[in-house]
Amino acid sequence: MSEFPTKARVVIIGGGVVGASSLYHLAKKGWTDCVLLEKNELTAGSTWHAAGNVPTFSTSWAIMNMQRYSTELYSRLGEEVDYPMNYHVSGSIRLAHSKERMQEFQRAMSMGRYQGIPMEMWTPEQAKERYPFLETHDLEGVLYDPTDGDIDPAQLTQALAKGARDMGQKIIRFCPATGVTQHDDGTWTVHTEKGDIDCDYVVNAAGYYAQRVGEWFKPYGGRTVPAMVMSHQYLLTDEIPEVEAWSKENGGKLPLLRDVDISYYLRQEKHGFNLGPYEPNCKGHWMTEDDPMPEDFSFQLWNDDLDRIEDIVTDAMERVPLMATSGVGRVINGPIPYAPDGLPLIGPMPGVKNAFEAHTFTFGIAQGGGAGKVLAEWIVDGATEWDMWAVDPRRYTDYTDQDYCNQKGMEVYGNEYAMHFPHHEWPAARDKKLSPVHAKVKELGGVMGVYNGWERANWFAQPGDDTSEESAHTWGRSGPWEQRIKEECEAVRDHCGVLDLPGFSRFVVKGEGAAEALRGLVTGGLPKVGRINLVYIADHRGRILTEMSCMRLGEDDFVMITAATAQWHDRDILRNAMPAGVTVEDVTTTRDTLIVTGPKSREILSGLTDADLSLGWLTHQAATVAGQPAHLIRVSFAGELGWEVHALNEHMPAIYDAILAAGAKPFGMYALNSLRIEKGYRAWKGDLSTDYSLLEGGLERFVKFDKPQDFPGKAALLAEKQRGVKKSFVTLVVEAGDCDAPYMSCIWQGDQIVGETTSGAWGYRVGKSVALGMIKADLANPGTELEVEIYGEKCRAVVQEDQPLWDPANERLRA
Repeated sequence: MSEFPTKARVVIIGGGVVGASSLYHLAKKGWTDCVLLEKNELTAGSTWHAAGNVPTFSTSWAIMNMQRYSTELYSRLGEEVDYPMNYHVSGSIRLAHSKERMQEFQRAMSMGRYQGIPMEMWTPEQAKERYPFLETHDLEGVLYDPTDGDIDPAQLTQALAKGARDMGQKIIRFCPATGVTQHDDGTWTVHTEKGDIDCDYVVNAAGYYAQRVGEWFKPYGGRTVPAMVMSHQYLLTDEIPEVEAWSKENGGKLPLLRDVDISYYLRQEKHGFNLGPYEPNCKGHWMTEDDPMPEDFSFQLWNDDLDRIEDIVTDAMERVPLMATSGVGRVINGPIPYAPDGLPLIGPMPGVKNAFEAHTFTFGIAQGGGAGKVLAEWIVDGATEWDMWAVDPRRYTDYTDQDYCNQKGMEVYGNEYAMHFPHHEWPAARDKKLSPVHAKVKELGGVMGVYNGWERANWFAQPGDDTSEESAHTWGRSGPWEQRIKEECEAVRDHCGVLDLPGFSRFVVKGEGAAEALRGLVTGGLPKVGRINLVYIADHRGRILTEMSCMRLGEDDFVMITAATAQWHDRDILRNAMPAGVTVEDVTTTRDTLIVTGPKSREILSGLTDADLSLGWLTHQAATVAGQPAHLIRVSFAGELGWEVHALNEHMPAIYDAILAAGAKPFGMYALNSLRIEKGYRAWKGDLSTDYSLLEGGLERFVKFDKPQDFPGKAALLAEKQRGVKKSFVTLVVEAGDCDAPYMSCIWQGDQIVGETTSGAWGYRVGKSVALGMIKADLANPGTELEVEIYGEKCRAVVQEDQPLWDPANERLRA
């Protein structure tokens, strides 16, 4: 064995496919003095028993990007690193039993087409031609993906490891990490059974042991990793002569089959089948005191539990009767880690400097190649090519206790192939964070949704309205909520609405030098004392990192308010940017917010408060409301005259009751989304993401190029301003059918894709379907006719003037 390294730039803990891919991609970016530690042999965790499927299909833009990259990498990797690999690109067919599933397939196909994946929609008859053993009598249609296939997980991991070693990286097997120590300068020492390694960065890539490794980082600002472990079984049949004959005749494997409505995949394995079910009556492991996680489960499996999957196996045999002619040769039952949403955790470790995560992969083989690329970009460049919020560890905050993780992991596994409808809320592990007026909101008919763990009303049901889960199983805008959203929007337009908004992320930034530090962080200017404005933070490329409302209380005393989901993301940005002596205090959980908005809002508030309601737009003041201390801010995300009322939790029930008694109508998040989209107001991580620069996002008015501070992205934005933007942010009016444009719908001009939508909704004040999006800059002229593809249907769309559709002069807002 070569000499034990005592120094490295990066230490990766975990030698599965993701750890090996991360090491390989760091080397590809020129960081060749990194070390990977594995306590056993490479692939000893979930990688060794993985089935090895490599799909590209996803309805998440980020995940599809990552999986597409994996397929491209795997097709060339063996030759690139001179390591033979079994990678079968067999193509795949996904079966649809319903119109709704066909719409989902159309959406994924559209996204795939944009990314260069040549997916096709087939009739059942076409599928039968390609897969003669398939029963198709009850199918609506089939999605075909020619890039799908499978790979040997061990060979893949060894190929990545060989490529990394050949570029100078070190891999130390049978060397358990035992802990970490962070030093004052932010560097680390990783402790192992063979000695210590000093390094600049640490990566937790420990798979289903990631939660245990994560505990080492708690003294340095870390948290318990939100994860649990599921038992996943797949079975291998004996060989079947008809399969062997078909393979010889056709020179390859049958397409990989997924019956997503029944919830399994069926793949040709040699001359038999591999059946992998995701059963609703699933089983988690290592969740109770009498089933503790062992110190080492390397290369181990659990006993078979075929009763759990009996129904799905029976269904698969009816779908492919040939399968029933063979016996079961082997059953694999092994641990798969699950995050609460089923997506991995890749990116900066929340609260901890110079530490990263790349773990909890449910589909690690499919995502491993892309994950290594993304992680290497995070570490080396400080930013990723594609916006990766979908997998960012900071998307979870303090509500993810183990009960939550266990419940959500079971729910996600049992609904692995479920459709994620826009008005559907998953029921497991609810009520983790409640507003101080939650009971009242529910009493008023609030149909709740979850926002960073907080329960908020999406809409308010009236007696007799259908609020069942089943009612939300549609991609369309119509449902029991539609009439209620319309009524709520009309109340805000004509009278006054009140929305309880718990969970607004709030940070008090104060101390000598706070103002100067913020000037060096944000792209624009700071408000004067007593005022509030929007500020943006860019990354070094000038792309949109985040948006905050900046409220100035004193010369060096600010409250920064940001999206609920951005809490830990923006907390880390602020803390990392502030000098010694400036504190960043997270006060999110101590306060609640009401949005009180509409032409009668001044009238309603005037009888309840001593505030000066004549103060103009973008001002704030301390006052009493209903006899309670509060803070009033003159802003409105709904685009009407209005105020935000901020108060401590204990003071909010009296305020809410008084505003309702004065005549305000409660409205929900669905109405707010409709109202904001008519104003062209951007939503974070939809319209505002690192996929776009501030200039592309139409936000140049928030960039002060002439200020002396060299804020992040200034040089990049100056260069972009000189050469011109490639894309432009636009509002589109869409002649939509039953559905409004979802995130990342393709925008077409003729037979060319020229952009994508970033959000869409029906505008009840303007009576039109509205989409916000990004298109080629030369098309961003008012009146340009384009088409938006919505679940497979191309709908005429017209580019609008660069102003709000509703109240373009903001007269109502400033009334």
